[in-house]
Amino acid sequence: MASNTVTMGHLPSGVGVCTTIPDILYVPELLQIFGGLVWILVACTYVVPHNPQGWVMFVSVFCFVMTFIWLVVFACGSHGNSSGWAAADFIYHLIAVVFYLSASVALAKVTMDFKSDPFTKDYKLDISAVVFSYVTTLLYFVHTILSAIRWKSF
Repeated sequence: MASNTVTMGHLPSGVGVCTTIPDILYVPELLQIFGGLVWILVACTYVVPHNPQGWVMFVSVFCFVMTFIWLVVFACGSHGNSSGWAAADFIYHLIAVVFYLSASVALAKVTMDFKSDPFTKDYKLDISAVVFSYVTTLLYFVHTILSAIRWKSF
């Protein structure tokens, strides 16, 4: 029976990135299943306060680009199975969690201030963006915890 867990103290490369825990989480992070929806939903709405909505867009695009770069580094094996890369993986995901959490809170605040008419299309899109933003935050948080466990096992 094949195992989907990686040996602790080992960084995967090649196809192993898509079959081991926590690295299998790169797939929804990269595809931006939830983060991409946040980006799309925010872009579809009438942006009343520009600054918080711009921060949400920046976080979504930044995390997409960095996750893609991170996936390429791991898939190519450029990490050389170094504990420094395991630490960098943990730090990157920790930064992504902090960014997404701050963007989620800002987006929720803007949405709560906008609830004068809860049946408008923009309000419904903003609510959806808030939900997907928090789900994306949770996804990055789980990856952070699993990356920290792997880093500590080196």
